[in-house]
Amino acid sequence: MLAHSLRSSATTAIRANAAVSIQQLHEALLTIPSLPPSLCTPPLPISSPASCQQRVPAVRSMATLVDEKRLPSKFGGKYTVTLVPGDGIGREVADSVKEIFEAIKAPVQWEQYDVSGETTGGEALFQEAMDSLKRNKVGLKGILYTPIDQTGHNSWNVAMRQQLDIYASVVVCKSLPGFPTRHADVDLALIRENTEGEYSGLEHQSFPGVVESLKVSTRAKAERIARFAFDFAIKNNRKKVTCVHKANIMKLGDGLFLNTCKRIAEQEYGHTGIKFESMIVDNTAMQLVSRPQQFDVMVMVSFLYGAICSNIASALVGGPGITPGCNFGREYALFEPGCRHVGKDIMGANKANPVALILSATMMLRHLGLETQANLIAGATYDLVREGKVRTADLGGNASTTDVTKDIINRIL
Repeated sequence: MLAHSLRSSATTAIRANAAVSIQQLHEALLTIPSLPPSLCTPPLPISSPASCQQRVPAVRSMATLVDEKRLPSKFGGKYTVTLVPGDGIGREVADSVKEIFEAIKAPVQWEQYDVSGETTGGEALFQEAMDSLKRNKVGLKGILYTPIDQTGHNSWNVAMRQQLDIYASVVVCKSLPGFPTRHADVDLALIRENTEGEYSGLEHQSFPGVVESLKVSTRAKAERIARFAFDFAIKNNRKKVTCVHKANIMKLGDGLFLNTCKRIAEQEYGHTGIKFESMIVDNTAMQLVSRPQQFDVMVMVSFLYGAICSNIASALVGGPGITPGCNFGREYALFEPGCRHVGKDIMGANKANPVALILSATMMLRHLGLETQANLIAGATYDLVREGKVRTADLGGNASTTDVTKDIINRIL
């Protein structure tokens, strides 16, 4: 009954606009000697009594790696967050998040910008959204469509990361209790460099029929993402960091990254007890689909490697509809689904799974220090998936986006 009691206490606090700290919840857990140590790592998603015995945290903790001094300030008791719903199903799943936040009276107000990658002439609105992100320092976004043809604009998803220097992409792929997949006990985090590598955007046609696309790698950014990966592992109770590379072929570019990771691991984090290993990217893809449990934190300087590996890992645990993600920089944080699928084929049909964006929003709440609200939403969401009565089509059910949203709200209130 512990989880039920904690949820009731948290709900009461929300309704009374009182602040219940995660430290209080953690101390309450520690007073129960029968609980295994794995359930005493804060912050934990609060679950129902039925699932408490078998559940492990879907995210062991999402401790922010941003200095508290750089977090946004409250105005009128609320944080202002930039919201970019994105294309395809973006508006529908963003509405789901807004309804849930409103229901629990989360101290968040939105500045919404309906930027679209499908329309031309949207540069002015995109820049307004960027100015809002710079002002608010935190944002929640769906996926913006990027045209493939040469006449289309460059990716605005990439432009956001580069302009704000939100250099670290984090995608968490975790087996959810109650939703069986081919592989059980998957629990890994993929960390990739957002601002260079193949996604530097430097390509040109040097001669008709000859195209040069530059992959830029620097020691400074390799060091930065390597340190981020180890710091993430430390703060989130993870035990191993795997450097994913192709240094056997790209001896200079990926070789620089591999050697940098080795040096950082030995010289700066050797005393932490975190294990370091390296793996060639093509072998990594094979190992992910054959034995994913061997991975804990995976770090790569190539956004291309990360995009492929994160989609593979997401498929192992249920797909893009339940995979959360976030992006961190020195000053800014942007939260979005972990797999970049626009969902144009089900746009407007009320069939989209909002769980990925909902869980990304709970990461955002933890980033803002709103642990109570994050635990309420995450716990209700995990219970919904575990029980299996309300599931969208991608998870084998027939529920609508609206059904999922209402069920989560009803579980909380």
